[in-house]
Amino acid sequence: MSDNQMIPAVAETAAKADETDRKYEKTGFLNVFGDEKDFVAAQRMAVPLSKSDCVPDQYKNNPANCMIAIDIASRMGLSPLTVMQNLYIVKGKPSWSGQACRALIENNGRFKDLRPVYVGRQGEDDWGCYYEATDTITGETVRGTKVDILMAKKEGWYSKKDRNGNETSKWQTMPELMLAYRAAAFFARVHCPSAMMGFQTVEEVNDVANAERKHRIDSITSDILGG
Repeated sequence: MSDNQMIPAVAETAAKADETDRKYEKTGFLNVFGDEKDFVAAQRMAVPLSKSDCVPDQYKNNPANCMIAIDIASRMGLSPLTVMQNLYIVKGKPSWSGQACRALIENNGRFKDLRPVYVGRQGEDDWGCYYEATDTITGETVRGTKVDILMAKKEGWYSKKDRNGNETSKWQTMPELMLAYRAAAFFARVHCPSAMMGFQTVEEVNDVANAERKHRIDSITSDILGG
């Protein structure tokens, strides 16, 4: 391509990008993977974000991951950096950090006065937590699913050991926090699923993977002993 051909082409690309920027400023929404102009604009945003020291490792020098974060942020009305700081890739699955759930519910706008409620006896199997909030449309108080220590034990979340047999589960070191994280995720899934866009939390993905691993080990052990 000659210089005479290149200059108009570059000018046309810049004009399209500027038009997309104006569109984003007006609507606050980029359809990154459904609109060619928005795709170009997201690419322009992704490159400097991927070079920032403020983004987690899974986004650093990875414009493709940054573009996915930009798309999610645009659809949810969040800043790309907020998404990057709270959305992790665990076993190939995009997963929200546990502490992000409450913020996502509040950002959804359907509920207000969201708060955790602890019940039962601390340190016992009946110690649990659920979230309640006020529905902004009906004014009713909505109560989420209760999560307790007994549930954590039965579901295989409570215990997780490394290869050396050392206990690594946060359910045993930070049970109050883990109860709140899981209760917030349950509230979102039942009462405002769009708040999490179908993604699980990091804790959920890890707990499910650990439960499946434990089940496989128990099955192998049972087969060996039975044989």
